[in-house]
Amino acid sequence: MQTAIQHLYKPPHEGNGLLYAWFLSMHTRVDIILYSQKPERELLLVVNRIYDALYRLEKIANFYDPDSELSFVNRTASISPIVLSEELYSMIDLCLEYNSKTLGYFDITVHSENYTQTTIHSVHLSAEEHSIHFSQPGVSINLSGFLKGYALETIKGILNESMIENALINMGNSSILALGNHPVGSGWKINNILLHNECLTTSGNDSPERRHIVSPRNGKLVEGVQQIAVVTTNGSIGEILSTALFAADGEQRKALMGIYAQCRVYIYPLY
Repeated sequence: MQTAIQHLYKPPHEGNGLLYAWFLSMHTRVDIILYSQKPERELLLVVNRIYDALYRLEKIANFYDPDSELSFVNRTASISPIVLSEELYSMIDLCLEYNSKTLGYFDITVHSENYTQTTIHSVHLSAEEHSIHFSQPGVSINLSGFLKGYALETIKGILNESMIENALINMGNSSILALGNHPVGSGWKINNILLHNECLTTSGNDSPERRHIVSPRNGKLVEGVQQIAVVTTNGSIGEILSTALFAADGEQRKALMGIYAQCRVYIYPLY
């Protein structure tokens, strides 16, 4: 897998060295900056661990891969309960929890056949059996509005285990993890937003033609050219909130921003 990773390394004259690497994963480009006293060889091992982790998450939860664990669940969970891997169980469990915590505006079942706002209540998890069952046919779970945020948390765990204190992870300019400090400054500045041990997640439409977020209120694509960025300490929660805030209408968006007042929210009308 190492041949898929491109990298540059700037050795230290004194103090820390800097490694920049990038590769393609989760249908996007992943850019990595590691700033550390560790030698190049050790930093490359960390990058390879990140690459392998993202590959593993795709095989678990990629909605568009017919061979993923999630696709198997979507095909068969309405027939009989399916025992889940620990990781997929925890993902779905968290997403179901945040459906109510976002006033219903984050819904992983919006791509189901004949979707309604009650479709999500057809998804049943068994903590005892570690299994999932759909109580009606046509239910489908899509974790695309969540997976990159979960990936940031996975990467954060790898960096902490590897004792990397200063790092920037950028997944397609929409899901970003910033740890510690930039080599020549405090924190990491992204589009004039200063991040320090935080995640920046963005949802929205960048043109009238490129719409991809479905409103749980009516099952239709959300209109409008706008982006919403959320700064949180947890990438999974940030991804959920940015998606929910973009899908919510004006009053409900205000209500959500009040509930999650500890998060920083930036709204950008593009034109």
